[in-house]
Amino acid sequence: MYEWIKAFHVMAVISWMAGMLYLPRLMVYHAEAQTGSIQSETFKIMERRLLKGIINPAMIVTWVLGLYLAWDAFGFKGGWLHGKLLLVFILSGIHGVLVKHVRNFANDRNVKSPRYFRILNEIPAVLMVGIVILVIVKPF
Repeated sequence: MYEWIKAFHVMAVISWMAGMLYLPRLMVYHAEAQTGSIQSETFKIMERRLLKGIINPAMIVTWVLGLYLAWDAFGFKGGWLHGKLLLVFILSGIHGVLVKHVRNFANDRNVKSPRYFRILNEIPAVLMVGIVILVIVKPF
């Protein structure tokens, strides 16, 4: 059963990361769009559907299965695992920041620049690199 749970965990991680990399990119374009325009309204729909239909469920499945795997296979032991969990907590915090921005855009209250969202877009990728290295290499 362990391999099946791990496979579904990896699928959930891929889905979560795809959304976490795409949503800030949508926000770059949304921040450039005129408030109230058809383009802006379309971005609102896209952001909401991506967040509620893919990113949120994928994050939940990632956490549930990941915690089970950490407990079942490793007993929550190992420096690499603690490092990974720290990075996943930070990634979850970025998720929360993105939720806040989706709400702000939905209410036409965005005050952030496209440059801000370009920079924000890089954070999940950097965290993903660290997480993958910790899981595969297990340097400590």
